[in-house]
Amino acid sequence: MSVLSKNFIITMPDGSEYAVPVMVIARSRASEYAAEFGGDVVQSLADGTVPLFEEADFHIRDWAQNNMNWCEVKEHATLITPAKPVDVQEGWINGDYRVE
Repeated sequence: MSVLSKNFIITMPDGSEYAVPVMVIARSRASEYAAEFGGDVVQSLADGTVPLFEEADFHIRDWAQNNMNWCEVKEHATLITPAKPVDVQEGWINGDYRVE
């Protein structure tokens, strides 16, 4: 399976999970590095980004989280796990507290 057919799964602070196609992230990186390939985004993708992303998942995460914003991927993201319901009774009994 090609790395470009996979999804980058991110867990949000509320426990929800979203799947973002790696292709979206790869296109972003390939566009950024296209100048190194004579301005050819397709060649940048094939010869630069895909080999890097196939080397280790870390590179996908690194590019996505350090070079992209949520607003750039949200239209491509699919909710795969909704937010976890909040148990307010559990919070009331065991939650952090302070008196001010």
